[in-house]
Amino acid sequence: MTLVPFDDRDGVIWLDGAFAPWREARLHVLSHGLHYGGGVFEGVRVYGGRLFKSAEHALRLHASAQELNFRIPFTAAELDAAARETVRRQGISDGYVRPVAWRGSEQISVSGTGARVHVAIAAWEWPHVFSAASQDQGIRLKTSRWRRPSPDTAPVRAKAASLYNIGTLARDEAEAAGYDDALLLDFRGYVAEATGANLFLVVDGALHTPIADTFLNGITRQTVIALARESGIAVHERRIQPEELARADEVFLTGTAYEVQPVRAVDDRPYGVGRTTTALADAYRRLVRAADPLPSADRVGADAPDGRR
Repeated sequence: MTLVPFDDRDGVIWLDGAFAPWREARLHVLSHGLHYGGGVFEGVRVYGGRLFKSAEHALRLHASAQELNFRIPFTAAELDAAARETVRRQGISDGYVRPVAWRGSEQISVSGTGARVHVAIAAWEWPHVFSAASQDQGIRLKTSRWRRPSPDTAPVRAKAASLYNIGTLARDEAEAAGYDDALLLDFRGYVAEATGANLFLVVDGALHTPIADTFLNGITRQTVIALARESGIAVHERRIQPEELARADEVFLTGTAYEVQPVRAVDDRPYGVGRTTTALADAYRRLVRAADPLPSADRVGADAPDGRR
């Protein structure tokens, strides 16, 4: 398969308040964010030309920047509007939007004080992460040697670019071993998440999911938990030991890019794609294809600091 480089495409990218030709949306090689990991980002899905929970993602971008001690020079409302206009100009039907903010090149030192903050928003067609077969039959996860860090050693509440290096290392090793993604434990040895998606187990018809204290409490995760409770499915957020994976009847992942993705195996343990996973995937699909759900102000305010993917 020939990959189309992301720096050589047609269209426009919103950059620092104005639209620039796609190939001209650049940053300097001495940008602070590139050297010291001072960047945050979001991922927003587009369904039928409509952005799903774009306002929540814009608020979470602000919250992530605050965790990294810098301020985004555009309001959440301005970012939301810019994302919608980017999608319109790009003519996206089913795709993905990537807002990103980073410290600029005013200085190169460990301290980021005084560096200008830049913001960009790009959008492209991207219907699914995995193949249709993988969506139906599930993907395979390999438990990684890499772990999610303690909250006192990394900004785990932020969707920070620097934290995704752990996921990249884990995902590359899993794919090299023939798996689709990796399962990460946290620093204590509890089950945490996949490289870019939250984890759910189905045990005796109830959902069990790790407490989100070393990783992002995803916006999709929160949405699926709400859908489950509305359907009368019990949800337990708790510490999960790796050996408890043997008790699960079903396993699935959630994320903006992954949506509700069944898992057919973790290491050498197989799982079926059962009724609970299928029902929640169908409910999520109906929700995102409906009118763009704009959350209430109090809901957004509550979700923004902890939200995810």
